[in-house]
Amino acid sequence: MNDTLEEKAVPAASAAESLLAQDGHDSHAGESLLKLSVGAIGVVFGDIGTSPIYAFRETFAGHHPLTPDAMHIHGVLSLIFWSMMVVVTLKYVTIIMRADNKGEGGSLALLALVSRSVQGEKRWTRGLVLLGVFATALFFGDSMITPAISVLSAVEGLTVVESGMAPLVIPIAVGILIGLFALQARGTARMGALFGPIMMLYFAALAVLGAINLIARPGVLVALNPIYALHFFAVEPVHAFLAMGSVVLAVTGAEALYADMGHFGRKPIRVSWLAFALPALMLNYLGQGALILSASPTDAMAMIHSPFFLLAPDELRLPLVILATMATVIASQAVISGAFSVTQQAIQLGFIPRLKITHTSASAAGQIYIPVINWTLMVMVILLVFGFRTSTNLAAAYGIAVTGAMLIDTFLLAVLLVSLWKWNKLGAGALIAVFLAVDLAYFSANLTKVPDGGWFPLLIGLIAFTLLTTWAKGRQLMIKRLSEVAMPVTVFVKSAANSAERVPGTAVFMTTARDGVPHALLHNLKHNKVLHDRVILLTVKIEDVPYVGQSHRAEVKEFGQGFYRMVVHYGFMQEPDVPAALACVQGIGAPLRMMDTSFFLARQTLIASSRPGMAVWREKLFAWMLRNAESAMEFFKLPSNRVVELGSQVEI
Repeated sequence: MNDTLEEKAVPAASAAESLLAQDGHDSHAGESLLKLSVGAIGVVFGDIGTSPIYAFRETFAGHHPLTPDAMHIHGVLSLIFWSMMVVVTLKYVTIIMRADNKGEGGSLALLALVSRSVQGEKRWTRGLVLLGVFATALFFGDSMITPAISVLSAVEGLTVVESGMAPLVIPIAVGILIGLFALQARGTARMGALFGPIMMLYFAALAVLGAINLIARPGVLVALNPIYALHFFAVEPVHAFLAMGSVVLAVTGAEALYADMGHFGRKPIRVSWLAFALPALMLNYLGQGALILSASPTDAMAMIHSPFFLLAPDELRLPLVILATMATVIASQAVISGAFSVTQQAIQLGFIPRLKITHTSASAAGQIYIPVINWTLMVMVILLVFGFRTSTNLAAAYGIAVTGAMLIDTFLLAVLLVSLWKWNKLGAGALIAVFLAVDLAYFSANLTKVPDGGWFPLLIGLIAFTLLTTWAKGRQLMIKRLSEVAMPVTVFVKSAANSAERVPGTAVFMTTARDGVPHALLHNLKHNKVLHDRVILLTVKIEDVPYVGQSHRAEVKEFGQGFYRMVVHYGFMQEPDVPAALACVQGIGAPLRMMDTSFFLARQTLIASSRPGMAVWREKLFAWMLRNAESAMEFFKLPSNRVVELGSQVEI
């Protein structure tokens, strides 16, 4: 790992906007709304679409069971419906999805957007950055639980078909999960073509099975009236509050609508949600409620443990289990891909060390594979399955990470409404108050799950948050220490350019600092006592916009005597390719030839010290992360036979 890290984006609206690419942003132009909407169903709604398998069941048969009578069923269905309307439809689909960072969504994209809106206000910026980073950290905990609970809950349907298959549930679930993670390196391009049709069939099955049972007992439709949710709270406030910890499972995946906006666009996701996913989900939840209400009290107590699979007649239950399992695999695939995407964004924005990233598609830039993330997720997911053993136990751990991220999104949205969109403060305040009331209620209800398993995503979130902030702070300190002893370029050019022997060719010295002479250049001159005819001091800067166009890729400053300072700009959704960028640069004399160009990298060895800035244990953690990060040569796509590394020690 070197000090050639890409420079972390600084919230600066004017700079970011001036570098904004016009090419590549409208990536959905020419594609039909129908095609994009179907694609969105296959990817975006997998998580929230598989919630009916366990959400309604857990509210009644989970860690805080309820009697499956009319009052409780109507109250719970009312909570589910209005949660979908307020959290998913109003908050995410209608409002937050308007907050696209040049077409991209997600916590880090929202963070970059909000940071630009409060530029110059350091007291706000630091707090907002920490909030955004913590939301990202919570996502990693969620991305471990989602595949485990989704696949396990679907495979448990086998016990409804044949009770004797209970011992096979965990082995089958683990086998499916291992196969899923093993296939990640091959990419999702081939499987992706099947995702849309399978998920459409799955959602159609949800709607049809729900509608059949709803027709048998249409009276359950009264639950759409919010008065039934209020009545539940009025009669049993404690039970209603605890029930919210399970009701929220019905809206897990709402944040995926926003995070995946860059893949499909705002309108297709809205259309597919309002016209297809939302009606299918509500029909199924209402059908489950109607099924239980149609049964005798004794039968209802037994049926409430598997209402989803009992919606189907006996002969269709095994096909439903198979279809549900396929849907959960697709949902898990979307979460894993999301973890890769979030990790790439975090790397580019300077919160995670460089990791090996493999592109699995020649045409789709967003289809990537990160081995260390993939295998870490697989190990943790399998440990979760063996540790919790049932989807009911996993449900106790699920929800707290999601509600925490939703709560953080609301805080970021509040800043966005006032600072960037300039909404009326009274109107914005009223809307945010509604969102905060709902989010805080759900988050508080999920805090009661901490002793039963909710500690797991919080622990993962805390570990991830520590790693992310340690890396960001460590880089900042390292760059600061290096800049303290850096010589101004103009002084160096005047003193060294004429005295040192010049040799043919081009030397590219990569550096994080945009000022001063890189250590690698000083070391090269000290030990080799030569300078190349052309010397380029190169910094790769990742902007807080998703894409930077080719016309704004590089800026060049000439110092004379063959010395140039070059800054190459990329968006946080783009992959740096230094040789490709250099090939297009004008204003540096003759075109570069790779065979005549050498790249010099400074490999830093960190020495922990008691100097102010970071605790010693965090300095040691940062040094460990630095040693294990991906090589700058591979990350920036430098030709291996043209790279020279020069080492030095830095005390932070």
